[in-house]
Amino acid sequence: MRIATTIFLTDETITPVRLARELEERGFAGLYLPEHTHIPVERFSPYPPGGELPRQYGRTLDPFVALGQAAAVTESLGLGTGITLVAQHDPVDLAKQAATLDHLSGGRFTLGVGYGWNREEAADHGVEWSTRRELVRDRMALMRALWAEKPTAYEGAFGSVRASEAHPKPVRNGAPRVLVGGAAGPKLFAAVAEYADGWLPIGGGGLTDSLPLLRRAWEEAGRAPDELRIVPYAVLPSPGKIAHYTDLGIEEIVLQLPSGDETAVLKVLDEFAPYV
Repeated sequence: MRIATTIFLTDETITPVRLARELEERGFAGLYLPEHTHIPVERFSPYPPGGELPRQYGRTLDPFVALGQAAAVTESLGLGTGITLVAQHDPVDLAKQAATLDHLSGGRFTLGVGYGWNREEAADHGVEWSTRRELVRDRMALMRALWAEKPTAYEGAFGSVRASEAHPKPVRNGAPRVLVGGAAGPKLFAAVAEYADGWLPIGGGGLTDSLPLLRRAWEEAGRAPDELRIVPYAVLPSPGKIAHYTDLGIEEIVLQLPSGDETAVLKVLDEFAPYV
């Protein structure tokens, strides 16, 4: 079992460099970072877990810049976004960012893809909420055209790109590893099967019931059963959970670290050490 971590890194927390070095030295498999460009003060979107929105959401570091720092001071640590709000990005720029990070890290990058929950944040990026899933699908196809080995044009419902020279390329042929985050359901599973390598289920609950449905959608899309990756995300570990994931055939999980200073984060890493 590969044990990775996720954390809201901010201007008030442990630094990406310090954390990445500690993770690699302690044998953790990866570091995934979330993304929020900003949090509008006048907000009507409820915080999904309920209650007040935690302070760190409005102070989150740019994940690509932070992961670039982490890549520079490590050799084997996996690097991922959990998740990138693809609808809020120019896809040509995002394709370049992802390919560059993957290239410079020697193929260690995972692009976590998500649709978001904060309508106000998305609106400031010009995103029409009702069509954001279709927009993400379109932008993923456009990025794959830029990642293709030969210049490839793409014409979609939301954007297009001419056949272009676009380097560097992701280390793995065609794309970095892509995982889609979100709640279980037919739309989510169809997206995973169409343009991703697997699913990032937040919290990791309910997998006994949902995995057969995802596997069915995956195989109906003509995907090889043994290529599907399930990576439970933002998990608070226990021996029982780890055993359950192992029984389900899961090979990687992502543990949630606190959004704290160096002392607080290293303390939790010590507590998680028995699982590595």
